[in-house]
Amino acid sequence: MSSKHDPNQNHLLAALLDAEFDRLAPHLELIPLLLGDVLSESGDKLHHLYFPTTAIVSLHYLLENGGSSEIAGVGNEGVLGVSVFMGGDSTPSRAVVQTRGHAYRLPAAILMEEFNRGGHVMRLLLRYTQALLTQMSQTAVCNRHHSVEQQLCRWLLLTLDRLPSNELTMTQELIANMLGVRREGVTEAAGRLQGYGYISYRRGHITVLDRAGLEDDVCECYAVVKKEFGRLLSDVRHRQGNIG
Repeated sequence: MSSKHDPNQNHLLAALLDAEFDRLAPHLELIPLLLGDVLSESGDKLHHLYFPTTAIVSLHYLLENGGSSEIAGVGNEGVLGVSVFMGGDSTPSRAVVQTRGHAYRLPAAILMEEFNRGGHVMRLLLRYTQALLTQMSQTAVCNRHHSVEQQLCRWLLLTLDRLPSNELTMTQELIANMLGVRREGVTEAAGRLQGYGYISYRRGHITVLDRAGLEDDVCECYAVVKKEFGRLLSDVRHRQGNIG
């Protein structure tokens, strides 16, 4: 594996005990993920799980009329493919790369062999899944009850939490698809945030200038998700120091 990339950049892989990691490491494959790559379609049976390190994957629910909305995001805090070990084999969501980067891919059969041992790996993955469900339910509540501006703040903050910098590459059209709102609504909301001095937006690039401002403007949904991830994974010990 390249020294530039390290499985420990993913919080779940970093939380594995030495013996567990040693069994999985030979099967971990570092792969690049490009913006817009579709990792799985609705109804697909997953043959691999993905542990993002620098990439972010968005889970979308697709409607019959072609519309879609993001129901959750997966970054360096988690794993794509919880249906594999939850027994569902497939999910109704589509997984598409939101932010390009890298991930470690692991065959589903290898993960299931480790999961079925019980113990630490099983507990870790189930606790992550509970946190992911919280994110999904809170996203549904947010999209129903809060303004586009608040939703955009939530989305920006959750994205920043998974990135090493305050720079995002994302068009307003893609953000609108994530939030399931009209592009004009995102344009207006982004314009207000830029007017407040919170962000700078130019040609598909967003720079967060004032994170504290976004946190003041965001609805309670961001804090609920962040608190639940912290509560469920706070006592996780990393094999090579705390990377979170």
